[in-house]
Amino acid sequence: MAAGGDYGGSDSYRSPLASRYASPEMCFVFSDKYKFRTWRQLWLWLAEAEQTLGLPITDEQIQEMKSNLDNIDFKMAAEEEKQLRHDVMAHVHTFGHCCPKAAGIIHLGATSCYVGDNTDLIVLRNAFDLLLPKLARVISRLANFAKERADLPTLGFTHFQPAQLTTVGKRCCLWIQDLCIDLQNLKRVRDDLRFRGVKGTTGTQASFLQLFEGDDQKVEQLDRMVTEKAGFKRSFIITGQTYTRKVDIEVLSVLASLGASVHKICTDIRLLANLKEMEEPFEKQQIGSSAMPYKRNPMRSERCCSLARHLMTLVMDPLQTASVQWFERTLDDSANRRICLAEAFLTADTILNTLQNISEGLVVYPKVIERRIRQELPFMATENIIMAMVKAGGSRQVQRFLEEEVFPLLKPYENVMKVKAELCL
Repeated sequence: MAAGGDYGGSDSYRSPLASRYASPEMCFVFSDKYKFRTWRQLWLWLAEAEQTLGLPITDEQIQEMKSNLDNIDFKMAAEEEKQLRHDVMAHVHTFGHCCPKAAGIIHLGATSCYVGDNTDLIVLRNAFDLLLPKLARVISRLANFAKERADLPTLGFTHFQPAQLTTVGKRCCLWIQDLCIDLQNLKRVRDDLRFRGVKGTTGTQASFLQLFEGDDQKVEQLDRMVTEKAGFKRSFIITGQTYTRKVDIEVLSVLASLGASVHKICTDIRLLANLKEMEEPFEKQQIGSSAMPYKRNPMRSERCCSLARHLMTLVMDPLQTASVQWFERTLDDSANRRICLAEAFLTADTILNTLQNISEGLVVYPKVIERRIRQELPFMATENIIMAMVKAGGSRQVQRFLEEEVFPLLKPYENVMKVKAELCL
């Protein structure tokens, strides 16, 4: 049940995202307390706007609702939901129980998605507001590291084979660039969020038109007033019963993209740790292995990679949910969204917290880097030799040789040139 009792004991499953990894502030945004308190706030905003526009709602009723926003009897709500099999009506009854004078005007004219979807949008916005500064901090820490190591030569790798020289700072800028793209994308999606608003059961606002006796201007004003109270600049003009689930795709897509960036960064760090050129922070009391005490496993980077994989897969949920929403709405979105939206933000929160810790304590070993450069110097010199040959008139691509001597020899075999070798690539 949504408002069930305390399941936090050691004899019951708890998501590691909440119990082990994510920050308290992100867990709170997705908590039952925050969710159902926001439902009550939305009912209050609706009643205040309806009163302002002339419906018979008294100041005493408004004040009673205000006084009980935090007075949530979760046990009663759970019992109500067991009987009604409807979470919103369970909380309507629970709120009405502590607001007997206002009970008749709570949820007046609204549908379940008025509180459900609008709360989700508020939660998504606030969750982005937690992630954005964390991502900015990671970028800042890595930028400081890049400046400090801007001139430290290191061997570059392509295909994870020795290539040409780069610098430690330049390589870090590759990471920073990806994260800056993520920062821009997260900010864009956050700012593009629109409120569902006051739309009724199928998006036609029919119930509110009836309440206001066909005065469509008052209905539009009601929508604008509640949207402004919720802190949104605009609401959807068109909805079904829900806001379009394409929004959830956008949200989880940018989070999945962030997961890809973090996975790449932390994979690089893990490979560099194996080369003993760079490593993440390793605390004095930290144990690398229960059996091999000399090991310095990059467990933070490994955790980031592990969770980033989970984050990247979650975008499949809203993709499929949006594709199977029939007409104005079907309820097969609900249970899936309860899981994937929260898990995506808790996972993103965890990897950013961990990556910040990593970026604040990266350790570089210049002597190891120098030794590897010296080992590869004879091979790296070949590019400079080739460039000198080109300047002296030599052809790097040996184009003339191919055109005048090789291709004519192959001409008789043109008919069989297209036959492919039967290899498993």
